[in-house]
Amino acid sequence: MSHQWQYQLRITLGDEFAELARRDPDDPTFEPLAEVLGKHRATLKCQFDAFADYVAEAEKHGTEGHPLYEWTKATIENPAKKAKYLNSFTLYVDGYEVYAKETADVLELDLQPLVCGEMVTRMSKHDTNPANNPQPPERYRR
Repeated sequence: MSHQWQYQLRITLGDEFAELARRDPDDPTFEPLAEVLGKHRATLKCQFDAFADYVAEAEKHGTEGHPLYEWTKATIENPAKKAKYLNSFTLYVDGYEVYAKETADVLELDLQPLVCGEMVTRMSKHDTNPANNPQPPERYRR
């Protein structure tokens, strides 16, 4: 039986753009990016902010229902990892974190002209196949 994996696009923004995107994603500076995202009903979410939200949610409601709590908390408290994730943004489509390959492919194609500039420095596509995704170290697994 074959699985239909879902996909996610992530982009890395240059330092000044990442800070601005977190503070004011509607700033006119982002017009070229906003046009592509709007066409695909996509939005940006800073990975550091997503991790911090997960930790806050776990701490508010109890960590037992959040199996990645310890790993995520350690990640956002590590200065080098924090710097990395502050510039990394997940692209949500129609509010979803993962979506069909066809959706990811078309969005990736439309974003490609923006990559390797000062604003968007990198883009990557990830799938939900566990074999392709690193797992948290054993000490953080419950």
